[in-house]
Amino acid sequence: MRKDSRLSRMLHVLVHMHYQTAPLTSDQIAQMLHTNPVVVRRTMAILKAEGYVSSGKGHGGGWQLATPLADITLQDIHRALKESSLFTIGLTDEHTACPIEQAVNGAITDVLQEAEALVLERFSQVTLDQLAVGYSPDGRLPAATDKATDKAANPE
Repeated sequence: MRKDSRLSRMLHVLVHMHYQTAPLTSDQIAQMLHTNPVVVRRTMAILKAEGYVSSGKGHGGGWQLATPLADITLQDIHRALKESSLFTIGLTDEHTACPIEQAVNGAITDVLQEAEALVLERFSQVTLDQLAVGYSPDGRLPAATDKATDKAANPE
């Protein structure tokens, strides 16, 4: 079974958008994600309907953030994308009259629902600006590099 990576892909795009001075076109985002611009437009339209991004047409147009990263949680994007289940573990349905299969499916369902509730609760506590911590548009990780440089320049 193929994993649905729309959530992580859109989080990636949104954080990149935060650092852009100009809107990103669907073609640019598609290139970043190694996908088709039609897929990008379809998915970004969902985020636009929820107010997380906006779009402009014509020369200089494209997608940009409409909401600050600090005001968007992982759970917000998960819900906007209407992600079904976090887990792709399937239940067997070959012997639905079998009491053992019913017990197994019931136990798995209960555990997965409990785990999903915990994950979604944690998603509600993580804002997208937290994903950008330590990232710099030039690709270096300032916190790690600067600490090493400071320590070398000023040994204690």
